[in-house]
Amino acid sequence: MAWLGAIVVIGGIALASGVRVVAQYERGVVLRLGRVRAVREPGMRVLIPGVDKMQKVSMRVVTMPVPAQEGITRDNVTVRVDAVVYFRVVDPVRALIEVQDYLFAVAQVAQTSLRSIIGKSELDDLLSNREQLNKGLELMIDSPALNWGVHIDRVEIKDVALPDALKRSMSRQAEAERERRARIISAEGELQASEKLAQAAANMGKAPAALQLRFLETVVQVAAEKNSTLVLPFPVELLRFLERSTPPERQPGASAAELPEPAVEQPTLGPAAVGELMSVLAQPGIREALAALEQPGAQGKTNASGNPGAGKESA
Repeated sequence: MAWLGAIVVIGGIALASGVRVVAQYERGVVLRLGRVRAVREPGMRVLIPGVDKMQKVSMRVVTMPVPAQEGITRDNVTVRVDAVVYFRVVDPVRALIEVQDYLFAVAQVAQTSLRSIIGKSELDDLLSNREQLNKGLELMIDSPALNWGVHIDRVEIKDVALPDALKRSMSRQAEAERERRARIISAEGELQASEKLAQAAANMGKAPAALQLRFLETVVQVAAEKNSTLVLPFPVELLRFLERSTPPERQPGASAAELPEPAVEQPTLGPAAVGELMSVLAQPGIREALAALEQPGAQGKTNASGNPGAGKESA
């Protein structure tokens, strides 16, 4: 009975030593006497102690960073480029049998492929056309990796390190380009403004009063701020109008024959000119000037009715 119990205990220990647990993300490759026997799915698996040997292979996606590789581009620029590779095992038997260490093998292929891509590309492609470079790099790595039971899901170029001198040159180039665009836009604006000003000057040349009205409007806009001293010139057109509307004064004791001959009659103003003149007189500055003319004691001035002022007696 003692020998039987010892045999049972030894058998139980041997059976327990042959039990293996395969995780959900793993596959177990069973080698029986050195030959591939089967691929075990996830779960608890029993092996023959001393005969079977199991190697577990992870089926998850592996994220492998590729160290920065220094190279010379096709346009003779020295750069440092790093990348990242995403891959997974699709055939655990090949990943275990065909290559000694598939992780190390993929890393070395990724580095050599990255250097090859740098030498075949130009600097502008590395900076702006990365999608095409990523696809080309993925094909270069995936070709040998398929024989190892590994599938390359994605390859991404992370960063392109440029020399400091090249960075300064590119910065100056960008500044010069933006300055050129700003000057062109400013010149186009000046050209359009000059064309509009020429059209406005031509229209105002047809009606001289329009220029005076525009001047008075500008004066009103400036005076609205109330933060500056404004010197308002008296319109010459208004003086001529008052001169034409004021009758000649008669000296005391002078007869009608001694009165100076009236000046040649000026041409009368048309309705349009009268309307423009009324617009001029409606401005605040003109009204103040007319109010000053109507004050008593002003010699040689006329009141609002056009009669001689009270500052000098009339005959």
